[in-house]
Amino acid sequence: MFDLTNKVAIITGASQGIGKGMAETFSKAGAHVACVSRNKDNLKSVADSLIKNGGAASFYTCDVSSLDAFQNTIKEIVENHGSVDILVNNAGVCKDKLIMRMSEDDWNKVININLNGAFNGIKAVSQIMIKQRAGRIINISSIVGLIGNPGQANYAASKAGLIGLSKSAAKELAPRGITVNAIAPGYIATDMTDQITDQAKENLITKIPLGRIGSPSDIAASALFLASDEAGYITGQTLTVDGGMVMI
Repeated sequence: MFDLTNKVAIITGASQGIGKGMAETFSKAGAHVACVSRNKDNLKSVADSLIKNGGAASFYTCDVSSLDAFQNTIKEIVENHGSVDILVNNAGVCKDKLIMRMSEDDWNKVININLNGAFNGIKAVSQIMIKQRAGRIINISSIVGLIGNPGQANYAASKAGLIGLSKSAAKELAPRGITVNAIAPGYIATDMTDQITDQAKENLITKIPLGRIGSPSDIAASALFLASDEAGYITGQTLTVDGGMVMI
């Protein structure tokens, strides 16, 4: 169950946090994991670790906000490994400020990486997957895209946009056997959330019915399911993985 043997999986933002967790989980499930990010040293470390633990992996530096760069990376991966079966659009950044203080550059950088990057990825792999008449695309959104958050208008807009993008792409690609889904993580223990004060974490936990902040493995397990053959009848959906924090 949830076997990815002989599958080629691309994970963007794989150099740390949730992306790294998904890379480890997909590798254990048998996939060749193509780790993509802008940070070459961290990427190499992740890929080397996957190989050391008996998995198959490679790494590619890419600025996902550039369509040309993303298309060239996909082309290289296909040349090296024969196909692309799974794409996880996980790369993302934050530039938090209140709207009245947010610069145009703060807005554009977040939209370009978080939302445009996913569009670029889908565009880059869709023709390949259409020819294969099979594929899995997973976009990592956020509960902030569902409910908003003060000081995160750019981030919330990008993550809400991913949900709409997933639904539209799902309808376009479904006739060719390709599923497109989104995952909306809640608060997950990563370098980003490590910056929150202990008091803020305690206050946050009181709002989470399951009583804990999530881990990258919680998101990785959900992504593994959506990437698997067992999820073949699920498309256009947003899976909220947040300990029950947001119930809509």
